[in-house]
Amino acid sequence: MDDGEGRMLPAAVCRLFDDGGGGRTLSVDLPPGTLVWPDPTYARFPARRRPAFWLSETPATGTLWARLRAEHPRSGLWPVLLEESVQPWSVGQIAPDAAAEIDNYNIGAFMDEVWADWIQRAHEDQVETLDPFGPVCPGPADPGELKTDPDALADRYAAMLAEQGMPIGLAAVQRGADALAVMGWQGALHHNEWNVPLAAVVRSWEDRFAARLVGMGFNTLELSVAAPPQTPAHAVHVAAEHWAFCPDAIIQSAGTLIDYAEQILGKYTWSFWWD
Repeated sequence: MDDGEGRMLPAAVCRLFDDGGGGRTLSVDLPPGTLVWPDPTYARFPARRRPAFWLSETPATGTLWARLRAEHPRSGLWPVLLEESVQPWSVGQIAPDAAAEIDNYNIGAFMDEVWADWIQRAHEDQVETLDPFGPVCPGPADPGELKTDPDALADRYAAMLAEQGMPIGLAAVQRGADALAVMGWQGALHHNEWNVPLAAVVRSWEDRFAARLVGMGFNTLELSVAAPPQTPAHAVHVAAEHWAFCPDAIIQSAGTLIDYAEQILGKYTWSFWWD
C-alpha cells in the first residue's frame, strides 16, 4: 500500500545508484521485479559494477507509471514502459553509459553531422526529401509553446501504452531522457546505435517541447510532448530534427519533411521506430 510517506528505497533498487541511494525515498510499493545487468558481450564497459535498471516481472498499469513518475524528484527513479521484455531487456542485451557522457554532445553538431553524411551519399533526386532545406541543415528549431501540463499528459499517454501489457523499468537518473543512456538502449538500428547523442537530443526536447520519455522498445521510442509545433513552418523545422534523429520515420513513412510535418503539427505524442 501507498501510505503517502516517503520510505527508504528497496535494497535492490539502491544498487542502481553510485552512492547507494542514500536519502532517496519511495512511498509506492513496487511489484515483483529484478535487477538487469548488462551482458558482458553487449556492454561497452564490462567492468561496470552496477546493474543498469530494475525491471518488473509483470505488466504495469498506467496508474503505477504515474505514481512512480510523480515520485521521481524524491526517489531519483524514472519509470519507462518497455516493449519486448524478453529481448533485449531481461537478457541484458544493453550497453549502458554514464549520464555524464550526455553533457559532451551538442545537438546542433549532431544534426549537422547526420545531415552532411546523408547528403554526401544521397542521389540528387533523394535530396528533395529534405525540402525546404535541401542540403543545408537548418539546425535545432525554436521552442514550442506549452499547451498542457507535461506531467499530466505523460501520465495519460502512459495509461494508453500500458494497455498493451508492458512491464516497467526504473532507471536511476536525474531526468527522463538520461534513461536512454543509463539503461543501455540500442534501438536506433542502422542509424546511430550509440545512445548518448540521442539522449542529448531527447534532453533538448524536454527543454524546448516539454517532452517526456514514456516508453521504449527494441527499436522504438514513445514520447509525450506538451509544447508541440503549432504552425506549418515550425512543424517542418521540427520535422528536420526528427529526420536527423530517426530518418526511417520519414523516409519509410511520410516520404518528405513537408508531409511528415503535417503529421506532427499540434500532435501531443511523438513515436519513433528504426528499421
